[in-house]
Amino acid sequence: MGHLDHAAYGWLTPVLSYVMASVGAALGLRCTVRALTATGSSRRNWLLTAASAIGTGIWTMHFVAMLGFHVTGTDIHYDVPLTVLSLVVAVAVVGCGVFAVGYGRRSSRSLLLGGLTTGLGVASMHYLGMAALRLHGRLSYDPLTVGLSVAVAVVAATAALWAALNIEAPTAVAVASLVMGAAVSSMHYTGMLAVAVRVTPSDQALPGATALQFVFPLAVGLGSYLFLTSAFVALSPTAGARAAASGPGVTAATAR
Repeated sequence: MGHLDHAAYGWLTPVLSYVMASVGAALGLRCTVRALTATGSSRRNWLLTAASAIGTGIWTMHFVAMLGFHVTGTDIHYDVPLTVLSLVVAVAVVGCGVFAVGYGRRSSRSLLLGGLTTGLGVASMHYLGMAALRLHGRLSYDPLTVGLSVAVAVVAATAALWAALNIEAPTAVAVASLVMGAAVSSMHYTGMLAVAVRVTPSDQALPGATALQFVFPLAVGLGSYLFLTSAFVALSPTAGARAAASGPGVTAATAR
């Protein structure tokens, strides 16, 4: 068995990955809250932004954490198409969950459906990302720990969507985002505890790209997207602020 190091750079990758998960959660929850007060295409656009933010945040969290994953006795490369597919799956499946809540009339059923779908999306992204690993050896998983990681993902996603439905104060959204970031990080490291690697020493070149060739630039790009979009959403006025800015005269005219 190869020795696994989940934090080869010390606290850098766990802390940075937690920050990315929390930023994605904050942006996603904020957009979901805005969607619930919007109608028509505006609601759809806010939900699409929420799905891309949460999915991107989760994916970036996973692969930033994976930058610190080393196995003694072998290099690690990543299959590029599978890695990209894991990002698409994260955004698409999280999108299904977010839309289930956004158009679900705030019912418990839609919340549970959304939480289950989003949680399974998080878990699917994680294990697709792990399937993209290319190394000299074979990965195996402890089924019980895998099941626990999926359960953590579903509970975390359900709690986050509940927060989006029931919390509107910016401070409360921030706290909920930090909690969701911690939950997603917990899911990741629980899933990593399930992994064992049997190394088969070899001089053959590994297929795929190294983390610094492919994963790191993509993570930096997606991280920049999250921070820039967060700034845009934070600065854009809410429906209530626009109504207040339009003044009572406009409101009265609209009423007539």
